[in-house]
Amino acid sequence: QVQLVESGGGSVQAGGSLRLSCVASGSFDSRYYMGWFRQAPGKEREWVAHIDSNGRTTYADSVKGRFTASKDNRKNALYLQMNSLKPDDTAMYVCAAGGSLRRTGWLPNYWGQGTQVTVSS
Repeated sequence: QVQLVESGGGSVQAGGSLRLSCVASGSFDSRYYMGWFRQAPGKEREWVAHIDSNGRTTYADSVKGRFTASKDNRKNALYLQMNSLKPDDTAMYVCAAGGSLRRTGWLPNYWGQGTQVTVSS
């Protein structure tokens, strides 16, 4: 099993920045896909970004140019630098890992509990 623990969420005004962290433990393989999803109240879960086993990063159009995902394989850690935050970015941000890329997108095996990000206008 793999455990994922997120941190770094909080409240910020529009235009501000936050940096989320996710640390993996257990039977984690640094070659696993890792990435972020988010879910706002009353909305479906939305994929934000992921880093594949070759280190390539892919972003949702809604965050491209504002968010940057990165990994530190020595620490089994994943980060999400979020700049120019908007109220629409308010959501629970969840770290995910493992799984594979399907026709419909990345389907992780492992999920964290999430960290709340709130952006006020």
